[in-house]
Amino acid sequence: MDNYVTGEVIRTLRENKHMTQRELAERIHVSGKAVSKWETGQGFPDIGLLEPLAKALDISVIELLSGADIRNRNRSSNMAKGLFYVCPVCGNVIRTTGEAVISCCGILLPPLLPEPADQEHIIRAEVSEDEYAVSLDHPMVKDHYISFLAAVSDQRIELVKLYPEGNAEARFKISRVEYLYAYCSRDGLYRIKVERTARQRGTAPDRLVKLPMV
Repeated sequence: MDNYVTGEVIRTLRENKHMTQRELAERIHVSGKAVSKWETGQGFPDIGLLEPLAKALDISVIELLSGADIRNRNRSSNMAKGLFYVCPVCGNVIRTTGEAVISCCGILLPPLLPEPADQEHIIRAEVSEDEYAVSLDHPMVKDHYISFLAAVSDQRIELVKLYPEGNAEARFKISRVEYLYAYCSRDGLYRIKVERTARQRGTAPDRLVKLPMV
């Protein structure tokens, strides 16, 4: 196990719940002195206490170990409001419908913050019947390539995994698409927003609007 709960995390989470050391101790059936020792760095809770400790602090065990208190604010599961996570070791791509604690290959993954498409990552979308033909003029070599393209609506996500020596292009159904994404293996995640009026009438947009920094 690479990470273990620290006293600072326990103290912060306990105070956020407006609990005293004694109140926390009573909930997990240990002494107040034990909680005090944990919070001052003089000891660690036994691994068998992690689950009741997390429950008392109203978070998951993985959140307790990571020191993060994640609250998913996208409870309606609008896919357009979700987040991408990419593992730098194996390249695994994970899409969530809200905030989460994601770990892969022993690494805690941060959510990717999409940037507006710049001159080196221009996302083009041409209409072909009921699809967007999405492409980028971008290097596709081993150490610098577009790893995936994605189209996201409020209901679904379509993702196409790409590889070096291939083409940076993919096709997606137009219906209800709100955002188009491109992930560069070197520079990160980029996206453009599809014009709302075009989505509402179910046709292709006259133009694609770049998003401001998020």
